[in-house]
Amino acid sequence: MSVRYRMFDLDSGEITEGRLSRALLVLAAPLVAQNLVQVANSAADVFWLGRLGDGAVGAVGLNQPIMALLFVPLTAAMVGTQVLVSQRIGGENQSGARKAVFHGIALAFVAGLALALLVAPTAGPIVRLLGAGPDVAPQAAAYLSTYMLLFPLTSVSDTVEMGFVGAGDSKTAMYLNFLAIGGNLVLDPLLIFGVWIFPEYGVAGAALATVLGYTMSMLLGLYWLTGDHGSISLSLADVGLDLDELREMVDIGLPAGGQRLAAQSVRLVVVAIVTVVGGAAGLAAYTVGARIATIAFVPAQGLQQAGQSVVGQNLGADRPDRARRATWLGVGIAAGALAVIGAVQLLIPELLTGVFVPGISEQGRALSIQYLEILAYGYWAIGATYMLLAGLNGARRTKTSLIVDLVKYWGIRLPIAVLALPAGLGVGALGLSVAPGLGWGMEAIFWAVTGSNVAAALGLGVYFKYATSEGMMRRAANVAAAD
Repeated sequence: MSVRYRMFDLDSGEITEGRLSRALLVLAAPLVAQNLVQVANSAADVFWLGRLGDGAVGAVGLNQPIMALLFVPLTAAMVGTQVLVSQRIGGENQSGARKAVFHGIALAFVAGLALALLVAPTAGPIVRLLGAGPDVAPQAAAYLSTYMLLFPLTSVSDTVEMGFVGAGDSKTAMYLNFLAIGGNLVLDPLLIFGVWIFPEYGVAGAALATVLGYTMSMLLGLYWLTGDHGSISLSLADVGLDLDELREMVDIGLPAGGQRLAAQSVRLVVVAIVTVVGGAAGLAAYTVGARIATIAFVPAQGLQQAGQSVVGQNLGADRPDRARRATWLGVGIAAGALAVIGAVQLLIPELLTGVFVPGISEQGRALSIQYLEILAYGYWAIGATYMLLAGLNGARRTKTSLIVDLVKYWGIRLPIAVLALPAGLGVGALGLSVAPGLGWGMEAIFWAVTGSNVAAALGLGVYFKYATSEGMMRRAANVAAAD
């Protein structure tokens, strides 16, 4: 069967039979576009909230790691949905694909509701636990509690998008994401400042604008799912709880959530180390690097999402060799693209620092330039890692992906970062205690990030080559066929 997706001119048959480079790039392009728009959306929030003062900006900044942790349980629904849908579409199991989408939506809603009921009433203690002072805590708590009001619906929105991506229809996912972001951009100033008939909610208005935007996206996504839009659709016949289906989805998706947890928990500890070692200047430099890297990694992130679908569909179509080739082709594209971006960053670190933080101190500027230069050396590795993980996730080897991230963050990045601490001094964060350092300073933290990225790419590349030579993709295809 070959269904033409009108919106992006890509045949489903092209994913399993056509040029792999075209399939990867065509599927990735909308995902890259929406990720770039999301970055711009975050900047817009800061732009409007900056008019309310430093406390408002700090309140949103404090909530970023909280939001990242809240999405950890939801990753099971999103990744599980994408992997199962892609494999079943590849195997022409339309009924199974629809079943996966329904259970993904149900899982996301229940998980989102549970988190909302847990977090909304405790928003104040949560932000204070993270060190929010009296000037920031009330606004941070208001933002968090408001965000959680519609969190179950925003959770469903993201899972619906992954259903379309799994079906090879990344442009529909892009449209849904654009609607969510567009809604936020329009509502932000109206709800923050109380324009026209809208009440003035301040920082809480920014949170409300965000969740209302994603609610609109969810409603449109469900409308498209219940209609005939070419890629995947649901009917009443697909509604029904299957515990075995839920267990399979959680088994695939939960390790991906563990990946996110491993990364975010270490990042929180590293930020605590940066604060001790570098103070305000060091924290500013680390933030500059993180923001620029977020933009630089967008192409690789889009390719990873596309790669998971391409690998999954080819395994579902009983083409394991093609799934393996798609992974290595994606590695080459992603590593090459990010190597170019890294080379540009090496040439203009001063310019990038000036654009992102024009008012930074001289010490902060010097540290930012140093960090951007060190980061650039490992960009290619990030690209390679994203695509190697796409190959593993598409083959349902999410537990292996989890182990890779545990080693990368807890086994490599954190121990090296600890060396930055002054001799005899330890640091604690979120109840974790870190051993004393050796006084190597901020440069140790910078190399901890790049070194862990390079080590992960090299180790994962060796493992993937070995595992595929031992029949990993063939076994994955057999599992997909039996599903």
